[in-house]
Amino acid sequence: MPEGVKCSVSNCTFWGQGNQCNANEIMVDIDKHGSVDYSSEFAGGLGTDHQDTAPQSSTTCCHTFKPKE
Repeated sequence: MPEGVKCSVSNCTFWGQGNQCNANEIMVDIDKHGSVDYSSEFAGGLGTDHQDTAPQSSTTCCHTFKPKE
């Protein structure tokens, strides 16, 4: 896991003390694909190897988020 990955979403399974992300991998995509479920077999035809561009950080989203149970 890269050091220094910050996250303030404390109800995420991977959230750690000091706002550290403890996930082994992080999946970030553009907002346009925000509803894609990458864990499904087809993932809407996108897969995890597609490439997009984002004009600014506010048009991106984190697919790593998983709510704490």
